[in-house]
Amino acid sequence: MKYNQLGRTGLYVSEICLGTMTFGGSSEAGIWRAIGALQQGEVDAIVGSAIEAGVNFIDTADVYSFGESERLTGQALKNLGVKRSDVVIATKVYGEMGPGPNDRGASRGHIMDSVQRSLERLQVDHIDLYQIHGNDSVTPVDETLRALDDLTRQGLVRYVGVSNWQAWKIAKALGVSEQKGYARFETLQAYYSIAGRDLERELVPMLTSEKLGLMVWSPLAGGLLSGKFGPGSNNPQDARRTNFDFPPVNRDRAWACVEAMREVGEAHGASVARVALAWLLAKPHVMSIIIGAKTLEQLDDNLAAVDLTLTAQDVARLDEVSELAAEYPGWMLPRQGASRVPKPFTKD
Repeated sequence: MKYNQLGRTGLYVSEICLGTMTFGGSSEAGIWRAIGALQQGEVDAIVGSAIEAGVNFIDTADVYSFGESERLTGQALKNLGVKRSDVVIATKVYGEMGPGPNDRGASRGHIMDSVQRSLERLQVDHIDLYQIHGNDSVTPVDETLRALDDLTRQGLVRYVGVSNWQAWKIAKALGVSEQKGYARFETLQAYYSIAGRDLERELVPMLTSEKLGLMVWSPLAGGLLSGKFGPGSNNPQDARRTNFDFPPVNRDRAWACVEAMREVGEAHGASVARVALAWLLAKPHVMSIIIGAKTLEQLDDNLAAVDLTLTAQDVARLDEVSELAAEYPGWMLPRQGASRVPKPFTKD
């Protein structure tokens, strides 16, 4: 297991992050039950196996099974006797947690209420990485940032991050934080997979420039890249993708990627899923990949991606089959900038 800096900070996190969306959900209808319904004994086994493999990074959210995921995660760490300083706990705030108008969003009120409840469910005195889970078009950015800064000054939160925001809004938030001396976003949690490379257009250049760490959610596109799916209707009925068709994916591109990954995997003795994760781990802008599992077998296969080293030819082939269509201004930048590539200038 490799460990990377959390953004530009001095904190190191494992390149594999254990996601907890499959924890809980048994008593809830809708998406949480479809995603996973692991209970305490199963959660303890998943968390214990991940930590034994070198994972020190766990990501959850208050909205996952309406608090059950946080509660099960906190209890698992207690049951396993995990030393608090040996694990980096990340959680998120924003989602709808009740029927009231203030039971959601990124307002100061909702953030302050939610952090206390997350701390209680997790059974900890601080959260290592507290993330805004979605884009709030109502709350001013500086209100959200001031609340997060207060939490860091109080010691309840150590670092802050964001998820599912546009590049321009993250850049604006970084500017506000610098101007006002607030704790700044150190990470972005975003969807990224070999079949969904949209964030490479604007988000990746911004992350690289501003030194934010990228946490990848749904690296297997909701299970579509697990190797169990393909063209036609003979798809597993008990799979998450079958019951919860998310995130949206261009299927034709996905099947082309799966075919190429299957051939690469056969050459390495690896599963399609492992190749999909290894492709992401080979990207320099990826800090950590969030993996979720319903079984220990799934977890073990995903964890094995850290031991799969793709050749330069493998990466080039997978890059080619998954290449994004050119969009403006992307296709114009290299055309106009060809003479401005950093290199010594000579008149001759």
